[in-house]
Amino acid sequence: MNSARLRAITSAYPGLRVGVIGDFCLDRYLEIDPGRGEISIETGLPVHNVTHVRSQPGAAGTILNNLVALGVGCLYPVGFCGRDGEGYELRRALSARAGVRLEYFCETEQRRTFTYCKPLLMRPGQAPEELNRLDSKNWTPTPEPVQEQLIAALAALAGQVDALILMDQVDLPETGVVTSRLLEAVRDLAGQHSELLILADSRRSLRGYPPVCLKMNAAELTALTGMSPQADTKEIVHKAVELARQQGRPVFVTLAERGIVGASPDGPSAHVPALPLRGEIDIVGAGDAVTANLTAALAAGASVAEAVEIANVAASIVIHQLGTTGTAGVGQIRELARASGG
Repeated sequence: MNSARLRAITSAYPGLRVGVIGDFCLDRYLEIDPGRGEISIETGLPVHNVTHVRSQPGAAGTILNNLVALGVGCLYPVGFCGRDGEGYELRRALSARAGVRLEYFCETEQRRTFTYCKPLLMRPGQAPEELNRLDSKNWTPTPEPVQEQLIAALAALAGQVDALILMDQVDLPETGVVTSRLLEAVRDLAGQHSELLILADSRRSLRGYPPVCLKMNAAELTALTGMSPQADTKEIVHKAVELARQQGRPVFVTLAERGIVGASPDGPSAHVPALPLRGEIDIVGAGDAVTANLTAALAAGASVAEAVEIANVAASIVIHQLGTTGTAGVGQIRELARASGG
């Protein structure tokens, strides 16, 4: 793809409207100065002194962060948070993002706010070192009234947006936003709005998902299709094309250092190798950057091959951002694509 085509696609982003449906969490970073360590008088245990706290939307919020960085004009998060301090922080962080509208984001006393608390040792001149994470999750099924509110939001958004992203982040089924009831609502929506771009990603499994675009990694493709874990790229492309034909929608597979594969239901496929590393890396958030960039590019009229190429460049930018869940802006993507010969 030449620079003129890349510019044409990305120039359409400010006019896009995208809904992000899924598990929004609060990423809270605790920056610890190891030089200020001490021993607790009461317990005799080491004390980690936190010198700075920063918070940002995580999980589905990471996808939204990337869409904001791309300059997508209007963004609708659909999810929930609790009526707790973390929920206040999450809503504040979401509302501070350009173009984000919160009328479909539910605050409820029936759930607690999904939170990843990430302690980081900050040493001068070194990459941050992440200690054991402290997570806060929901361990009971999502209450029916909350599910109904989310399904109503989905129906209301269908005629307002150019694309929907479905992000299932929880480990325990039925405890998050993407419940079986919501998936049935997505299935109905996909049937009623066949022209609407819907892209789904799930950390558990995409098995049984409605006929929408699917994005996964190689391990998830293996679990879904029975492909050998040692499959080469050619076999991965073959399986992705088969799955795309079954879905009737494009399928995308991230392959870490081997790049990204995109397959269309009519057969054409694309494999774009990963860009060379340019220093230390942190892969956290790379998959979410891919999801955001695939969706924005496709909604802006890109082909599957073009969307894969753009997402691959964005992932390369994100993995070189250390100690945070990074994003890639349009300017960064254009610059790296140009430097890489795109």
